[in-house]
Amino acid sequence: MALKKSDLYSSLWSSADELRGSMDASQYKDYVLTLLFVKYVSDKAKADKSSLIYVPDDGSFDYLISLKGNADVGEKVNVAVRRLAEENDLLGVINNADFDDPAKLGSGKELQDKVSNLIGIFQDMDFTGSNAEGDDLLGDAYEYLMRHFATQSGKSKGQFYTPAEVSRVMAQLLEIPADTPKSTTVYDPTCGSGSLLIKVADAAPNGLTIYGQENDNATWALARMNMILHGNETHDLRQGNTLANPKFTYNGNLQTFDYLVANPPFSVKTWQNGFDFSFRRFDGFDTPPDKNGDYAFLLHMVKSLRPRGKGVVVLPHGVLFRGNSEARIRTELIRRGYIKAIVGLPANLFYGTGIPACLIVLDKENAQTRTGIFMIDASKGFAKDGPKNRLRPRDMHKIVDAFTSGKEIARYSRMVPTSEIADPKNDYNLNIPRYIDSAEPEDIQDLRAHVHGGIPNRDLDELQPYWDAFPNLRSELFIPLRDGYSELKVEPREIRSMVTGSPEYEAFDHDIVNTVQRWWASKRGLLESIEPTTKPADLIHEISEALLDAFRPRPLIDEYAVYEQLMSYWNRVMHDDVSLIVSEGWVQSVQPRAARAWKDKNNKPKYEEAHIVFGTGVKAQRWVMDLLPPEHVVARYFAAEQAELERLTEARDAATLAVAEYIEEYAVEGGPLFDTADDEGKFTNASAKAAFKERKIAKGDPDEIAALKKVIALYAAEANGKSAVKDAAIALNEKTVAKYKGLSECEVQDLIINRKWGATLQRQINSEVTALSQTLIARLAALATRYANTLDELDAAASHFAARVDLHLSELGIRA
Repeated sequence: MALKKSDLYSSLWSSADELRGSMDASQYKDYVLTLLFVKYVSDKAKADKSSLIYVPDDGSFDYLISLKGNADVGEKVNVAVRRLAEENDLLGVINNADFDDPAKLGSGKELQDKVSNLIGIFQDMDFTGSNAEGDDLLGDAYEYLMRHFATQSGKSKGQFYTPAEVSRVMAQLLEIPADTPKSTTVYDPTCGSGSLLIKVADAAPNGLTIYGQENDNATWALARMNMILHGNETHDLRQGNTLANPKFTYNGNLQTFDYLVANPPFSVKTWQNGFDFSFRRFDGFDTPPDKNGDYAFLLHMVKSLRPRGKGVVVLPHGVLFRGNSEARIRTELIRRGYIKAIVGLPANLFYGTGIPACLIVLDKENAQTRTGIFMIDASKGFAKDGPKNRLRPRDMHKIVDAFTSGKEIARYSRMVPTSEIADPKNDYNLNIPRYIDSAEPEDIQDLRAHVHGGIPNRDLDELQPYWDAFPNLRSELFIPLRDGYSELKVEPREIRSMVTGSPEYEAFDHDIVNTVQRWWASKRGLLESIEPTTKPADLIHEISEALLDAFRPRPLIDEYAVYEQLMSYWNRVMHDDVSLIVSEGWVQSVQPRAARAWKDKNNKPKYEEAHIVFGTGVKAQRWVMDLLPPEHVVARYFAAEQAELERLTEARDAATLAVAEYIEEYAVEGGPLFDTADDEGKFTNASAKAAFKERKIAKGDPDEIAALKKVIALYAAEANGKSAVKDAAIALNEKTVAKYKGLSECEVQDLIINRKWGATLQRQINSEVTALSQTLIARLAALATRYANTLDELDAAASHFAARVDLHLSELGIRA
């Protein structure tokens, strides 16, 4: 069975749980990532004899397995990992974790069990069969762990990781041509865990030649492992301080590169410590301020770019507007035309800081003829993700689309002429709100409408996208009242039915359904052709781009919202599904498998959640259907049986309700069943039978005997109902499990592509139409309520109620 990404993630995090408590996240990540690395390269060496990583027998994961339970397991693991490191020039990279450290892992039996359990968790993973994305599966898992470690490491220790979403956006902003040769270079002077470099190399179909430098030794080791886990065995990452000791030099000058990406540490106060001025990184510029290194890093990057080089850099927003020497450096960069674009990002995206950041796109090509800077305010496009914010797929795509098209989008993006930036009122200040007002229009209260009645046309005009989509709806809802104001023709409670029942809305809804169906049908052949060489990332790219193209011409509906529905389903379900099909083929991947079993720390058996279970306890048969849940098979082939099961279930539930109602009615004080509860005060079938037998022998109260006889009959009907449901469920489950074995490839494809994926996506995209209608209805209802009564009407109502109060007070003798 291919390793699912979701299963891999949960297993990796459970390995971290083994260590949680004994050390902090910045420490235990070394243990988990080391074992992940050893397991991966060991499996890869088995499957690929030409692997660039040589795995000696006494440095393999199989050897680690043989050490489980040994008293000296920690010491032997250290030796094995060191053997692997020595054979591959990875000393100081993969052998930083000490598996024999009692201060971190405990001593004696505790250390022995903890290390053995860790090995056991990784032992159950099989990377040889996961060839859907090959190294990407591991690379993504590595990033998953780093993201979680960064979240838990706190402010000072999470800066090694650039969120994958930001990395992908930066890679796309470089606009690397598809035919770029692998010899083209990319450089990150503060490469951290290397995720930025990897994303850029992935964006180039032929790959790129990777260079990077990282100051922190442990983080440099992370980056080296990250490169190998992503299949980039050939790379040149060096350890050292980029500002004080740049490692990439040539003839006394900084080496230059074709592409550059970086997420340097923000606002370093000690950047001048050991700074080497001999590389003339500030020639023609002011020296950055003593206590802030943002521009020191930026000018290093500018100097490291070739004459036609391009780069994208993450920096805090302050670089756009701070004054003094930074203002003079910024002015010179703008005058030279080096800044092509600026993207304002949401706050709280990055680990280690919550301040907002921006992307600065550098481009030396055609710099002298550049006449403006393209600005994007993407600060409002994000989702909450635990303690941090996260760019969604829709946010990422919108940024890239706006940049590549240069399109002006209201409150989002525009090309700002250099002349406007240089105008004395702006004075080369690049603060984005100076040029893009991203604030939503204020919801203004109209005093004339409150005084004289009516709904302001200004408010209705702001809903123009809806009127464009439904041209006659406005006139069906409103009539002119006076100049600048309209009146609602219907009662406010009728707005919903008027909107959703209008022929134009129904036609719009139908058009969306048809658009989705045409798009999905156009990609069915592509989905049917999934095979072992299919790359899931390429597949979803083609499908998602086609969806965007299909919805761009559609009025009103946001194509990026529709895109988000697809991508969220892909990340949640389809990615794992496609990976299984790639690995095992259509028919084999849908076959039921036995649920995984294990024992908890108390040696009690635990089982993976199963779709279908026959029996109970340790002897039960538990079946898991990873790709094709049984409800799809049942709906397609056993609808009659399912309907009969539902009928029997309703009958059983009715019988249970009849018992409860009868007892409730007759087991009250003074009732015929009051004295028939068991010793615990509960009324059960057993207590009813015992009481019935006793009363009959004693020739007791006839009413009580009759009531007992009735309730026993009701219990019998309930038992028969439960038995019928159980038998029908077992029979249906048996038919279902048997059916999987006989499914043809065409049947499987229909069930997966149409009934599972297609139907789900249709529902999710339809929800966007519903959301649009809800927004319109809510706004119209709010306006109708706001201006429902004029000031005179409110005054009259107030006077009326005041008079009634006075009357009541007079009747009570309180007022004369």
